[in-house]
Amino acid sequence: MKRIALIEDDPTVREELALLLENEGYQVLGVTDFAAVPRQVQAFGADLVLLDLGLPGKDGFALCAALRRESPVPIIIVTSRDAALDELKALSLGGDDYITKPYNIPILLARIKAVLRRTGEGGEADTLTAGLLTLHLTRGTAALGGQTVELTRNELKILACLLAHPGQIVPRADLIEALWDSEIYIDDNTLSVNVTRLRAKLGQLGLGEAIKTRRGMGYQYDGTGLSR
Repeated sequence: MKRIALIEDDPTVREELALLLENEGYQVLGVTDFAAVPRQVQAFGADLVLLDLGLPGKDGFALCAALRRESPVPIIIVTSRDAALDELKALSLGGDDYITKPYNIPILLARIKAVLRRTGEGGEADTLTAGLLTLHLTRGTAALGGQTVELTRNELKILACLLAHPGQIVPRADLIEALWDSEIYIDDNTLSVNVTRLRAKLGQLGLGEAIKTRRGMGYQYDGTGLSR
């Protein structure tokens, strides 16, 4: 059983994420004392660290560097900071990946598996497949028959949700929640725009008709037939 040290100061987020990871078969240490994090991580024997940068009284960047000095354990930064300079700094200090909140759960789990795989601690690929289409989650690309298209973050999240339920209708509300973690503040038309752009990119692979609109219900992925 792989062990994940979860360094997150928000108790609600920490408990929910710990439960999610435990349900996925991981053993989780929810760190609540941020005074001696590297020592706790080493004592736990963590295979991976999920690190929030906004900790009370601690510099998350300095903590990332301290963890890296003490151990080669892979570190995934999970933070609400979405500035490119913050991501660059975290990665330069030894972080292995950088995920911004609110995160998409399937993609977060895939990124965890991908980091473990790259560091020799896991064996599962970071891809989703349906028919002939392969979605590379960490690369942010979709591929079919030797051709590849790059996806935006929202396009990637939409396609990941649809491929996780091939042939099934995914309600619009579920896609909105996966994208923005809230149905309240989002214009429903924004989802339609993102789906339209995603269809155009899949069209470059010959799958322009793969995402079907089920009026009054949601969207459905059916990539069994190519449009060319």
